[in-house]
Amino acid sequence: MALIALSMLATGCVAGTSADGGSSADDQPFEGEVEFWTINLKKNYSDYINGLITEYQKQHPKVKVNWVDVPGQESATKLLAAVASGDVPDAVNVSSIELGRFTPSLEPLDSAFTAKDLADFQPNLVEPLRTDGKLYAVPWYNGGSPVAVYRKSIAEKAGFDPAKPPVNFDEALALADAVYAKTKINGMNSIPDYNNLRYSGIKLLGDDKKTVAFNTPEAVAVLEKFKKSYDSHGIAPGAVTKDIRNPPQSLENGQVAFKAWANAAELLNVQKNAPEVYQDLVVTAPVQTPTGGYLLPAQQAFSIPKASKHKKAAAEFIKFFTNGANQLAFCKIVPIYPSTVSSTKDAFFTDVTGDDPMSAARAVIVKGLPKLEYAPIGTAKDAELGEYLNEEVRAFLTGTKGAKEALDAAEKRWNDALA
Repeated sequence: MALIALSMLATGCVAGTSADGGSSADDQPFEGEVEFWTINLKKNYSDYINGLITEYQKQHPKVKVNWVDVPGQESATKLLAAVASGDVPDAVNVSSIELGRFTPSLEPLDSAFTAKDLADFQPNLVEPLRTDGKLYAVPWYNGGSPVAVYRKSIAEKAGFDPAKPPVNFDEALALADAVYAKTKINGMNSIPDYNNLRYSGIKLLGDDKKTVAFNTPEAVAVLEKFKKSYDSHGIAPGAVTKDIRNPPQSLENGQVAFKAWANAAELLNVQKNAPEVYQDLVVTAPVQTPTGGYLLPAQQAFSIPKASKHKKAAAEFIKFFTNGANQLAFCKIVPIYPSTVSSTKDAFFTDVTGDDPMSAARAVIVKGLPKLEYAPIGTAKDAELGEYLNEEVRAFLTGTKGAKEALDAAEKRWNDALA
């Protein structure tokens, strides 16, 4: 992996140098230690990231880069603790869902990232990272358009046709129920969380971003459809876990048959941890929204805390780490989508070949990009709101509350938070 990354670096621009290798006139020398955090990457991508660090330190011998990788479930808590203590990283990987809660403790990046620095980033990914006109993060990678993943040998027993996969959650739920009826293997892990509600046509907030819109008879009907499948084991019992990265029943452990929409990067874990399952997978287009599109609920980005003592060095490292060549190298390791325009023009994206699950996923991603819409909830408390609604949905599925009772409770929690 490191060789792939370094070969790409050889063709890209390193922060602090011009395209021909000389120092750029407006780049002042800097030095110091840069501590940067990523989320849940060390297990699978150490070679890639360490390769970038090695190359960067060769180009900037007065800069030492210290990489800290934080487990996904701990990322927000760990950063909150760092901010409270004043001992912060210099560059931190933040999910766009969590950005709002950290904005008051982040450094505006407008002076460090000029229009020229941002020119290669896709504008529709940069603009949502602004608050009150100020840029608080720069985009890194995202999941691109989603894919659907099926264990062919299991799903076909329930009538699944790879050429005609489910196009909405009604069809996905029907297939999940049929899979369990035929095989006694759970169909899928999907629950009507805040993302899946939108795939079922439920609007979360009004246009003013202050008025709850999801507490409707239509939403009650969606919840009840999922509950019926959950009770009949079409949906796996462990689907209600808060740890969505590691559900008790998964493709990896062979206990579910498919994912109706998924981040294609999940394929890497299956390939690594369950190669026999990976060989049985077929990748297709995922379920769609009622308008025929796909949602990008979040993207990974980099920010600089206000308390950082090495803001200049941090900004230059972020420019290097997220440049087009380096993002393309990352995309060649795992099926993700870059935030840089130049990366998408490479033959890797424009000339996809091969029929293995990874190649099939890239083909689905590229084909789905024109239908992709970056769609956060749209508030400064997206992560908090999403979890409030998900908690109530879990309570409903496990029988603690009725559908309307759960939506009423979620609406009250949203109104309190938005107030």
